[in-house]
Amino acid sequence: MTSAQCNVRRILPNLPTRDAGAAKEFYVSVLGLEVVMDLEWVATLASPTHPTAQLNLITEDASAAVSPEISVEVDDVDLAYDAAVASGLPIVHPLTDEPWGVRRFFVRDPDGRVVNVLSHR
Repeated sequence: MTSAQCNVRRILPNLPTRDAGAAKEFYVSVLGLEVVMDLEWVATLASPTHPTAQLNLITEDASAAVSPEISVEVDDVDLAYDAAVASGLPIVHPLTDEPWGVRRFFVRDPDGRVVNVLSHR
């Protein structure tokens, strides 16, 4: 097994939600998380004492036909993309510079999960 040699910065579950407001309220009021990013269709919540403990609440992806199940932030998304393509893995969303400041692509893992691989620009 070969490695893409990029460093993983964080991994976040993407929890689907029908009611983003109610979901945010639950995680803020019950678990004490803070909303650190909110684009209406996706919100990132983090622990105020352990800021890398995070999760995404997602209603639907704004620029892709499918919503990813997890998001993995890496230091070099282009390297990860090249490794996914070289491995013959299905690319579900092409490598894209998104207007909210990330460069990302979606790939299916061997079990069919959609993984959002991204770097901040």
